[in-house]
Amino acid sequence: MQAIVEQLKSTAAATNATDIRAAFAADSGRFSRYTASLDDLLMDYSKTAVNDEIMALLLKLAAEGGVEKKRDEMFSGAPINFTEGRAVLHTALRNRSNTPVMVDGKDVMPDVNGVLAAMGKFADGIRSGTIKGATGKAITDVINIGIGGSDLGPVMATLALAPFHDGPKSHFVSNIDSAHIADILKLVQPETTLFIVASKTFTTIETMTNAQTARDFISKALGEAAVEHHFCAVSTALDKVATFGIDSARVFGFWDWVGGRYSIWSAIGLPLMIAVGPENFGKFLDGAHAMDNHFRTAPIEKNLPVLLGLIGYYDRNVLGYATRAILPYDQRLSRFPAYLQQLDMESNGKGVTIDGTPVEGNSGPVVWGEPGTNGQHAFYQLIHQGTSVIPAEFMIAANSFEPELRHQHQLLIANVLAQSEALMKGRTFEEAKKQLTDKGMEDKKADFIAPHRVFTGNRPSITFVYDQLTPFALGRLIALYEHRVFVEGVLFRINSFDQWGVELGKELATGLLPVVEGKESAEGHDSSTIGLVAALKARAKS
Repeated sequence: MQAIVEQLKSTAAATNATDIRAAFAADSGRFSRYTASLDDLLMDYSKTAVNDEIMALLLKLAAEGGVEKKRDEMFSGAPINFTEGRAVLHTALRNRSNTPVMVDGKDVMPDVNGVLAAMGKFADGIRSGTIKGATGKAITDVINIGIGGSDLGPVMATLALAPFHDGPKSHFVSNIDSAHIADILKLVQPETTLFIVASKTFTTIETMTNAQTARDFISKALGEAAVEHHFCAVSTALDKVATFGIDSARVFGFWDWVGGRYSIWSAIGLPLMIAVGPENFGKFLDGAHAMDNHFRTAPIEKNLPVLLGLIGYYDRNVLGYATRAILPYDQRLSRFPAYLQQLDMESNGKGVTIDGTPVEGNSGPVVWGEPGTNGQHAFYQLIHQGTSVIPAEFMIAANSFEPELRHQHQLLIANVLAQSEALMKGRTFEEAKKQLTDKGMEDKKADFIAPHRVFTGNRPSITFVYDQLTPFALGRLIALYEHRVFVEGVLFRINSFDQWGVELGKELATGLLPVVEGKESAEGHDSSTIGLVAALKARAKS
């Protein structure tokens, strides 16, 4: 593989591949050659630093790197998360074909379908008002308590599908900072609130601390007996759930082969199902399943996740670009960049290969972003004129859900197209100077001002276009990025499905809590930590 990477570097230099502006000037058919589609979803990668030679080498890299082989292993239930000895089968959760999926000789689909059916029955009961609170009132507010994958996915998807939200109001609590749950509890009434506690082990410190606060909120207002009427759980720890006071009929499980950041398709998606209904949740799964089928069967030269992953790897390890901006031109996708940040950085933020040796080159990039057009008035300046090249990924729907505001959506479309074009084209000194002199500026002053209005251009971007952000379209888009992360992880030669950095933070926080509480000495910690503990204690109010 490294030999192909070196070939890519030399070919990129020899063919001047990063001069995207010149490539467009020389080739009027560039768009048609460097786009790929799945139904209404169009991926335009013509504004990236690729050419025919580069693409041929990238496809060769995919073959030599074993992308298709690893893909097939994942779908077959092989334990590709080898550091934890687990299969990776979030795809089974949206397996709408019901084809058997085997793990350790057992078909998991009956269990998957059983949990999905139980979720649907419960969601319908909450939505219809047949499942009520302790005082007989219907549930009007649902508060999901979780963190990481138990929070980011439901938050993102519930906001994204707001036009389909016809259930109770949705709220989400994740941070252990007491301000988070305190602010949410001010918005709801105990009699009409349902809490979903999402923790596989029912031991996650942030989640269980917030859950206890929520429990106190209910028991103090309505009595201890009311707790079981106002809580449900997404967990596999039935004994701990029972001790908390939640009936087993209100517990929805999932499996070790579902990673947290891939769990929106599981019972972790219960708040989304309650918000939009089981039928729309099913369409959400359908969209992801359609992308799964495409990823499994489409030739790699037309395979959207493979192409996206190859270009991402190329940007990171051949061109050396350190970050990636996710820029959805849809306010309802405002949490999508944060969702992808976890998906990508928790998966591919690794420094050790599958054989235990250091990663050669770079692993995953920093992923960040904001919705357009907000970002244009914040950080786009750096993307356009800064010294670092930042690949951008735009998303835009052809249709909004507000036909009466069509002009605003047309403005949104004009902005996203203008940004991708401006990043590619830039503006030369001559163009900048002419713009100034055409407005009447005298020549000498124009020479002085023009350099500040020069844009180098050749800033790569990918644009995704789709009909409308429906449940199906959202599921398909998420699955596309999941598989893109998988492809890049295979090429980085890492395990994309563990997260030991997350576990380290948990371990250290648990060890420091007695020190912060004053029950143990800070001795043995570094001088900075000791000093910070002392500074915080000195400022603490009893």
